[in-house]
Amino acid sequence: MNLSIKRQELPAVAPSAIERALLLAPGFAERAPLHDRTASFPFENFQELSDAGLLALTVPQLFGGAGGGVRDAARVVNIVAKADAATALVLAMHYIHHLVIAGSANWPQHLARKLARETVEGLALVNALRVEPDLGSPSRGGLPATTAKRTAAGWRLSGHKIYSTGAPILKWYTVWAKTDEPEVRVGLFLVPAGLPGTTIVETWDHLGLRASGSHDVVFDDVLFPLDHEVDVRRPSEWGTPDPTQATVQAVLVGAVYDGVARAARDWLIQFLKDRVPSSLGAPLSTLSRAQEIVGGIEAKLAVNARVLDTFARDIDDGVALTASEANIVKLTVTNNAIAAVEEALSLTSNHGLARANPLERHFRDVICGRVHTPQDDATRISAGRLALGI
Repeated sequence: MNLSIKRQELPAVAPSAIERALLLAPGFAERAPLHDRTASFPFENFQELSDAGLLALTVPQLFGGAGGGVRDAARVVNIVAKADAATALVLAMHYIHHLVIAGSANWPQHLARKLARETVEGLALVNALRVEPDLGSPSRGGLPATTAKRTAAGWRLSGHKIYSTGAPILKWYTVWAKTDEPEVRVGLFLVPAGLPGTTIVETWDHLGLRASGSHDVVFDDVLFPLDHEVDVRRPSEWGTPDPTQATVQAVLVGAVYDGVARAARDWLIQFLKDRVPSSLGAPLSTLSRAQEIVGGIEAKLAVNARVLDTFARDIDDGVALTASEANIVKLTVTNNAIAAVEEALSLTSNHGLARANPLERHFRDVICGRVHTPQDDATRISAGRLALGI
């Protein structure tokens, strides 16, 4: 059954983004185990998301999009993550970009319009390429080795990026690179995917999020237009984190891993109701220990729901928020999600770790929440320094 919704097939009162996501989710969930097992990229999921108009959810209405805010995006990402975490992560990164562009004074308008128009009109996704083999995450400091050289014909880009989530389907990259100018600048360049000299090296073979296509992308003297410089500054001018980027990313990344934990919770509850050991003569759900652990999971997910929804509403309402607050939200939500899945495993014995059941996949996926910038140690150190006035 094809669960995609073509724009021309929508009824007179079009279903909301939430309703469209809920219609697509069963198909994503059905395909997720095979994509995980084979580490294949779920191209069909993104075609369905595009057909349903969901890729343009966070594109401003001025440019033909739905004009959805952070709360709308988080709810859609959460629904998709319950079905397929890898698809949700790629979608979250795409949404983050459009939300940041909409709230940024630094993005050139001609580039913002181009990305918006292509997202509305077809299957066009964008994500950042920042991490490098030697540099690691730029959030830890240091200049990238990836270099953009200014020429009369345009910028020429050379470098090697890793963990490029969604690489097989991206149409646009925002690349973190330095210039070759006498006074070096560093920042973002918008680079079309697939230009001559661009190679995707299929290196992604991780424990979790195996279908996210987070491969290496190598640039060898790739030529792109001079007016695709987005935001490039002297290194010293990048000292303060962008609060818009930090707050939006905290919510949407959190929504991914919370969605995974909710999928684990749903499977666990059904397992406990269906499993009737002969030694007990009743479902496992009747055990007080099972009830207590499920209650603990519910408590963690209730906190997540409240934190994510309140923080997303604040962003949409223009409340002044800090990067430190955002980082704490990300830390809290992802760690609650990880703990919830770990607790689910504690009740299921070998069943939870069997590859025939989805719980082991949810566990592998949810622990990936720890690797997203900022990592927990950086968040705690920053919060501690703020509290101590250091």
